Parts: sequence; structure tokens; C-alpha cells
Amino acid sequence: MSGRSVTWLRCCLVIFAVISALCVSGPALYFKFKKDWKLEGVSASCTPCSCHCAHPQSLLQIVPGLANLTVTDCGKDDPDLKEEMEKQFVDLLSEELRLQQTVGKEHSQHMNITLREARKLASQYQREAEKCNAATETCEGARERAETLLIKEKRISLLWERRAKLLGWE
Repeated sequence: MSGRSVTWLRCCLVIFAVISALCVSGPALYFKFKKDWKLEGVSASCTPCSCHCAHPQSLLQIVPGLANLTVTDCGKDDPDLKEEMEKQFVDLLSEELRLQQTVGKEHSQHMNITLREARKLASQYQREAEKCNAATETCEGARERAETLLIKEKRISLLWERRAKLLGWE
């Protein structure tokens, strides 16, 4: 069982115990406190009820065979449970170890698959990053060449502008 299912089972058992206790003791507490409460609108001339209830009996008086129950009777009719209970302690421990080994192998296989997928993705991202770097270097080279050409064009334009001004252009 996982930790969540054990916690859930415990919570259910606690809730069941609280509800059972309220169902058993609730009516008795209700009638006990009901005598003490004075309700409005009830006349003082109303005489209190006289109940001749029998004395409470103990659980052993109600169900006499309850004290004779033993744990050895538990599951004697269920063949699977009986077989499980007859296993030796060492057999149970070895079975538990086999189960843990199986879970460990499954976990290891899952981790290996996850690691392989992560490596594939990492190499794919690496290739994409190299493509981006190459494209960036190409663009940067083109930008530098364009900047150099722009500077040359500005120089040539200034030279032509000076010549035009010398020749009378305004």
C-alpha cells in the first residue's frame, strides 16, 4: 500500500469510529440534557414524566459469545487467506525482497528510458543551438560588411558634396 492509501484508510476509520460513538451515545446524551433544559411556552403545571426503564446491560450480557472470539478463527473459511497465514516468516520476507527487487528493476528501466530521451533532446537542442550560432555569425558578418560599405558610401557622398559646393551648388 502506498502512503496515501494508508492515510486515507486511517482517516476513514477515525471518521467511522466518531460516527459510531455519536450514534451509540448521542440519544442518551440528548435525553439527559433535554431534562435540564426548560423550553419556553411549557406550563409549570406539566408534571415530569416518570420512566421505569430497565438498568443498562453490559455488552457481555447482550452478546455473551463476544468474549470467546479468538484471532485464530479469523479467515479460516477463506482458503487464500489461510494459505497466506500459514507461510513462514522467512518466506514472507523473501517474497517482500523479490517484490522490492521487481519494483527496483522497473524503476531502473523507467529511469534508463527517461535518460535516453533526455540525451536525445539534449543533442537535438545542441544541433539547433549550433545552427542558430552559425546563422548569427553569418548575420553579424553581413552587418559588419554593410556597415563598412555604408561608411565608404558616406565618405564618397561627402566628397561629391564638397565638389558640388566648390562648383556652386547650394
